[in-house]
Amino acid sequence: MKQLSSDIIHFLEKQGFVVISTLDASGNSIHCSAKGIVGIEKQGKVYLIDLYRAKTFQNLMRNPAVSLTAVDEHHFMGFTLKGKAQVVESDKIQNHTIKKWEERVIQRISKRVIKNVRENRQSSTHPEARFPAPQYLIVMTVEEIVDLAPKHLK
Repeated sequence: MKQLSSDIIHFLEKQGFVVISTLDASGNSIHCSAKGIVGIEKQGKVYLIDLYRAKTFQNLMRNPAVSLTAVDEHHFMGFTLKGKAQVVESDKIQNHTIKKWEERVIQRISKRVIKNVRENRQSSTHPEARFPAPQYLIVMTVEEIVDLAPKHLK
């Protein structure tokens, strides 16, 4: 397990979502999907909620290899974390994790509303408000950290 620095944790916590990549049944085709982080441990654990029991779930059940990528185009930085994932079924997800997820959804909706007000845009749609209940939790154990920022900008 690879420890995560405070800078990486702070960076990941600011992300609205991250992209996780899994391998299909053949092990040759990569599947990418957006997921929401609900927890990070300095010791090298990342907790992600999945709202759908689809390809990511199927891939993880066959092969636990996973990578998580987050980028900030404004600051021209990002990270990819590589490791193994474990699936935790919805009935085994702890209440504090569900509450954290709900708080993150509320934050996303609030940011969208504030941005629309600032930009004088009207929108009655808030996709996050229609999210289904979490289907399962992905617990990632980080084995490798890749800094995506170009070396000359570090």
